[in-house]
Amino acid sequence: MDVSMTMWVATVLGLCALIAVDFFIGRKPHDVSIKEAGIWTIVWIILAVLFGIGLLVAGESQASGEFFAGFITEKSLSVDNLFVFILIMAKFSVPSHLQQRVLLFGVLIALVLRAIFIAAGAAVIANFSWVFYIFGAFLIYTAWKLIQEARADEEEEDWEENRLLKSIEKKFGVSDRYEGTKLFVQRNGKKIMTPLMVVMLAIGTTDVLFAMDSIPAIFGLTQDPYIVFTANAFALMGLRQLYFLIGGLLKKLVHLSYGLSVILGFIGVKLVLHALHENGVSVPEISIPFSLSVICGVLVITTITSLIASKKQAAKDAAEDADSGEASKDSVEA
Repeated sequence: MDVSMTMWVATVLGLCALIAVDFFIGRKPHDVSIKEAGIWTIVWIILAVLFGIGLLVAGESQASGEFFAGFITEKSLSVDNLFVFILIMAKFSVPSHLQQRVLLFGVLIALVLRAIFIAAGAAVIANFSWVFYIFGAFLIYTAWKLIQEARADEEEEDWEENRLLKSIEKKFGVSDRYEGTKLFVQRNGKKIMTPLMVVMLAIGTTDVLFAMDSIPAIFGLTQDPYIVFTANAFALMGLRQLYFLIGGLLKKLVHLSYGLSVILGFIGVKLVLHALHENGVSVPEISIPFSLSVICGVLVITTITSLIASKKQAAKDAAEDADSGEASKDSVEA
């Protein structure tokens, strides 16, 4: 897709305007209701769909298909990120009325850092086609690791700060309590960070770690930097509302890791086939419509099986609690 500098500037300005509207509406710290989160989640999805349809109407049918495939993939991967966001919020004991502010700035930091990643990735791909082999192998390895973690059936109970975040805390210092929406405060003539600033940095920098698999994944669907950027932007910008909407539902998506591993493995194979094709090897290439159908199919099946498994587990737990209650009653009577 041939994108002019004017189109790039207009897109970035449009996204900045949407972010400004989002910030203006949520500028006052408050507890986000399910209704508010649901409405804004739908709004962001509709905006993404309209953008994809706009590409189709403009005669860019391939770019439209690549955008939808990339958006759905990034959105599904970002849902997995929410597990870690919940751990970070708990780790720093973030007050509920400040969580939406934390997520807004955290996502903005992630968006800027991902833009840098995307620019670097596009430059590397443009000059070194063999990097597709590395991306493909990395995604297949990541898919295998996800399966191993899912089979281990061990939930991560804590979250550890990365070295960069620890060094920043050590250099600037951190206050012992939240100061409303302030990011820095004066203590003994020295400016130090508040816990709110620390958790924002934690959300933003942690998301970059997730970009290590999501960026190669979307480059496996499209090599167009414009599509890669816009798909990531729309996926991230609705993440804040999604956090409040499905926070309780996340625990029920017990098969999500399996679904994501299938998607990442599939895209990894697609990347390797594409690299072989670029090097003159006669191999079949996977089309975008087929990729989109596989991604959507895997997510639908994963969601259905997760809800069924969660329902069975809830019934089993209820039966065990009932049996335990009867046993305790019999013991008391005896």
